[in-house]
Amino acid sequence: MYAVVNTLYGRVRGSVLDGVNIFKGIPFAAPPFGANRFRPPQPVDSWSGVRDALSYGPKTPQLPYPQEMDILPPELVVPGEDCLNLNIWSPALGSAGRPVMVWVPGGMFEYHGTGASPWYDGTSFARDGIVCVTISYRVGADGFLYLGEGNANRGLRDQVAALEWVQANIAAFGGDPGNVTIFGESAGAMSVGTLLSMPRAAGLFHRAIAQSGAAHNVVSAATAQLVCQRLAEKLDVEPTRDAFAELPVDSVLSAQGELMNDLMANPDPELWGGEVVLSMLPWQPAIDGEVIPELPLERIAAGSAAGIDLVVGTNTHEHRLFLV
Repeated sequence: MYAVVNTLYGRVRGSVLDGVNIFKGIPFAAPPFGANRFRPPQPVDSWSGVRDALSYGPKTPQLPYPQEMDILPPELVVPGEDCLNLNIWSPALGSAGRPVMVWVPGGMFEYHGTGASPWYDGTSFARDGIVCVTISYRVGADGFLYLGEGNANRGLRDQVAALEWVQANIAAFGGDPGNVTIFGESAGAMSVGTLLSMPRAAGLFHRAIAQSGAAHNVVSAATAQLVCQRLAEKLDVEPTRDAFAELPVDSVLSAQGELMNDLMANPDPELWGGEVVLSMLPWQPAIDGEVIPELPLERIAAGSAAGIDLVVGTNTHEHRLFLV
């Protein structure tokens, strides 16, 4: 059984299973390749006819999990460039006005970053009367390589683009755009905390849940530039957007893996910056003066998240994920 919904960009066809309407792999931004590579997310092109939303979309460019994490349940590998996509599980379509929950996945800002995972099936939420949305965003160098003001924090910009799509389209899927909760775990929770501080995210959500993470994982522009320089040296290019964009995706990913090995072998603050050495996360949001004007925790303390209900905590049995 199928269901068809009109979005602002065209019609999408989803499946209906046991009363739950399921739409997978809907693009919320243009593919971040070619002229769009290492740039902020660009608007998705409209389509004619009905677009199938019956299977998960591609993941953003990334390396496989490191050896110590390869016991995690396997993820789907879907080829293609439409990797900025989202998935929706809804109990009722049309003007139902159900509460909406948007899941921001984790992955150390270097792996995962996708809603296209069997871990994140939203069926149980829909059965409880909630419209569940899972999103993807760019990770690693594609998402967080610092390339100066106007082009930094692409992974966070992707998250904002997904939330803007939700505001514009979720009513057609039975959701209430005035009742949106964002929630995430690990780097997803760090993202949630940072979104609370971001001017561009203001008004896009109304409640937030941060599971095993907070808004403290950000770096200065100077530290982000150090990491950019290290990667450029690995690839023997200038540390500019144009130079990185001309390189094959696999070359950047390979150098990204080597860079992480270098950090673990020699965590010298003079080489990497103190914030990176403290967290051992080379790819993090950066204070760029635009997307992140200042330290997120300071902005939140000053009232950037006033009026937003917030739950913060740690998952008691989080490590069971590695034992599935």
